[in-house]
Amino acid sequence: MPSRERRRGTALALLGVLAFSGSFPATVHAMRGFDPWLVATGRAAVAGALALICLVVARRPLLPSRRDLPAHVLIALGVVLGFPALSGLALDLGASTSHAAVVTGLLPAATAVYAVLRTGERPRPLFWAACTAGALAITAFTLTRQQSHASWPDLLLLGALLSAAVGYTEGGRLSRRAPGWQVISQTLVLSLPVSVPVTAVLALTTPVAPTPEAVAGFAYVSVISMFLAFVPWYAGLAMGGIARAGQTQLVQPLLVLVWAWFLMGERFDPVTVAAALAVLVCVAVTQRART
Repeated sequence: MPSRERRRGTALALLGVLAFSGSFPATVHAMRGFDPWLVATGRAAVAGALALICLVVARRPLLPSRRDLPAHVLIALGVVLGFPALSGLALDLGASTSHAAVVTGLLPAATAVYAVLRTGERPRPLFWAACTAGALAITAFTLTRQQSHASWPDLLLLGALLSAAVGYTEGGRLSRRAPGWQVISQTLVLSLPVSVPVTAVLALTTPVAPTPEAVAGFAYVSVISMFLAFVPWYAGLAMGGIARAGQTQLVQPLLVLVWAWFLMGERFDPVTVAAALAVLVCVAVTQRART
């Protein structure tokens, strides 16, 4: 793979990571006015409507081909329904934004493992060493920020982690043959028969308090996290290699903490800076370790 294409893939993946990094704080804000299940399904319904419009305007098929249908189903189960629902419930049950960052700290490693099993990518040993070091560094950092841990939120975050790894890998694989925006759009449209009816029922049966804060959070996870962020993310995975470009997500937990400080008033100390430098070194090593 040409080095220029790899660098472009890394840049696109980083753009997607930046967009994804606001998801946890935005979800917390959204759940202050809406039920967690409503946030999880409602974001898919709104994003699905936007995706439908984009496909119609671009005159692209609304649904995937029979050949790609199984992969799109896995994407839907992984990142359209699974990750939003499981991570949102974990946050609702008491996991802080910082603790939820453990998910994104371990996600690159899980994505790399699934990519090896699913696509046949074979990174060098140096890649795995840097990947493991980065995952351990960010996990240790985020765990030391906590005073206690609840078992159910941890299990839910683990399920969210595995769901996202599957969805990212399948989407990156399909984006080698079709534009990333088309891949996520067709998946979202495919999910509409589930997301729209469930959202309608939950909107009528659960408490709703549409404060400006809650609406802004819901708009972010619907438009950015569920749709627009996947466009550069899938393109980056396809161009840079799923296992390799996916390691850019090691910086996401630290970006989450920055958003938590900016939006929620949480503070971070010099240890955070040290962790940031350690993770950035690991990311740099993974980008130099060719497949």
